Amino acid sequence: MNPFVALLDAKLHIAGSEILWREIIGNGFGLAAAVGGMRRRVWAWPIGVAGNALLFTVFVGGVFHTPQQLNLAGQAGRQLMFIAVSVYGWWSWYRHARAETGLEHRGVVPRWASGRERLLLVAAMLLGTAAFAQLFALIGSYGPWAEAWIFTGSVLATYGMARGLAEFWLIWIAVDLVGVPLLLKAGYYPSATLYLIYAGFVVWGFAVWVRTMRTTAAPVPTELAPARN
Repeated sequence: MNPFVALLDAKLHIAGSEILWREIIGNGFGLAAAVGGMRRRVWAWPIGVAGNALLFTVFVGGVFHTPQQLNLAGQAGRQLMFIAVSVYGWWSWYRHARAETGLEHRGVVPRWASGRERLLLVAAMLLGTAAFAQLFALIGSYGPWAEAWIFTGSVLATYGMARGLAEFWLIWIAVDLVGVPLLLKAGYYPSATLYLIYAGFVVWGFAVWVRTMRTTAAPVPTELAPARN
């Protein structure tokens, strides 16, 4: 059998329910990418892309014949969005890591968004949700308003991560608060479980970035400062 077809068809049976291995593996890649993002490692982006490609096939269940037989247009569309934005994030972090003179070669220096950037993020979240809800309802998506919130938040969070904005972690929390109930209701249990795990991880990642920013901004003690000629 073709390995690709075998992966698409592979299922795990738990308590009488069928769960696709590609949903489990795709979400595993997503969690690995989140770990890399917290550590500001460039490899987080290609790992995430691999997971996005797998999860795309999961959320267009009417096409790829998943056990749920549901098309979650917002969930599927955001996987394509992730791939597109990840190309930008990958390129941006790679350039920064190559230019960094230290030993760690981090992909980005985290920072707080400016007041203007925060206003733009809030406006984009509200307007994007309203617009995509109409689109998803038009094409018959499952839970159009919830999906629109998740989709819009995912776009903004991924862009924020690429730009090094610490607020992107907070946007992910807002996405998870809606995503977990939606996925449980739709029967996508591995994805819902990952969202729960990810919510806790997001809080941790946010704390790590905040600590990093405080350390970076801390003044250098006099005895450690370089001598001036």
